[in-house]
Amino acid sequence: MEELLAALRAASETTRLRILALLAKGELTVSDLVRILDQSQPRVSRHLKLMGDAGLLDRFQEGTTVFYRLAEGGQGAAVHAALLPMIPEDDADFQADLTVLADIRAERVKKADSFFRENAAEWDRIRSLYVAEAQVEAALQDLQGKRPVHRLLDVGTGTGRMLEVFAPLADQALGIDVSREMLSVARGNLARRELTNCQVRQGDMYNLGLADGSEDLILFHQVLHFADEPAAAIREAARVLSPGGQLLIADFAPHGEEYLREEQAHRRLGFADEEIAQWGRAAGLGDATIRHLDGGKLRVTIWRFEKAAAAPSGKE
Repeated sequence: MEELLAALRAASETTRLRILALLAKGELTVSDLVRILDQSQPRVSRHLKLMGDAGLLDRFQEGTTVFYRLAEGGQGAAVHAALLPMIPEDDADFQADLTVLADIRAERVKKADSFFRENAAEWDRIRSLYVAEAQVEAALQDLQGKRPVHRLLDVGTGTGRMLEVFAPLADQALGIDVSREMLSVARGNLARRELTNCQVRQGDMYNLGLADGSEDLILFHQVLHFADEPAAAIREAARVLSPGGQLLIADFAPHGEEYLREEQAHRRLGFADEEIAQWGRAAGLGDATIRHLDGGKLRVTIWRFEKAAAAPSGKE
């Protein structure tokens, strides 16, 4: 009861309701909220602390930048889920907030576009080596079965493309990446598509910081060839994969394009079918379904694993 009352008290103020309504549109930084609300940083930070302490918000830090999101669980999540439909979207203050939020999102999109322009030539060079990405995405969707999932995790999300592809299937989608620059690009792309069920954060593929069995679908799209310990990354993914959940890995088959190691920091020049299949079995994921996509110098391989469903309790 006290936890519920604390969450209700933390939400019972005009600015805090505005913050909840804004965060329902996606994650924001303190500086974003200062700009939108036109209030001082100490005042906004105080509101955020009170709401965080009450379990209404989650806080994640990337370097010197802190992002806030609506809490995904607990009493606080239940409270904001009940309150948000009651906030009038035609309120003058909230409409003004949305106007500034649209400006912030437009700036993110512009920044993402600039990054693409600067790197387009190199990306096109690499993509020309293998089958069109649209075919890879279609194969991933086909192997996944287009089954709705509650929670999706994209490891090494990069530009956030896999979040865009699979967002329609997920209630909640999270992308992690070690690079703050790539996360900035992903945020711009997600803002462009208005994918409010998607979030990104800085994270480590070897230590995901997520609960055991919490994710229903996990993706590694052209990520493992950068990993020092790909088997360890698969073990960590298996840990957080829910019973009955799926792990999809798309990467290159073994190849001899040595310049990718030298110029693009590829640690591995592809993986044999059985290599990743064995790592999946060792992590408790059973046998892999494998599909090859040919086109260009490099073959793309997709491995699909499904974690065994929990055994029935045996009680009648």
